[in-house]
Amino acid sequence: MAAANREMEFIVSSSLFHTKLQKKVDNQLSYHGISFTEYLIMNQLYSAPNKTMRRIELAESIGITASGVTRLLSPMEKIKLIKKEVNPRDARVSLVKLTKAGEQLFKEATVSFGHGAKILMEPLSENQLDKLIELTNRVI
Repeated sequence: MAAANREMEFIVSSSLFHTKLQKKVDNQLSYHGISFTEYLIMNQLYSAPNKTMRRIELAESIGITASGVTRLLSPMEKIKLIKKEVNPRDARVSLVKLTKAGEQLFKEATVSFGHGAKILMEPLSENQLDKLIELTNRVI
């Protein structure tokens, strides 16, 4: 890539980094029967009040479309990690709630994810990792 466009080089490099990182994290989480995207859904629900969110908010919070989140939620509902609830204020709005089984799986997967993340980031010093986080957050 031409040296004149370092911005493009950074974006391509970041995209490749993201893809490779996601594959490694997916591999870690596969021991728990979930993907990284499913983990992100559970993470958002776990942090939400009453462990419940509107489907559209959930999609936006993890950066996918509403239809994409719907496709992901169906199998998660079948294995009872999440459940759908009716919004008492507006029946047109569907809510998604993390179940007790989902909470337990999320906690177990978080331990594995934490160990895997530590290994993946091992080449960086704590100071370098802090700087990487700071710079990445500045761009996004």
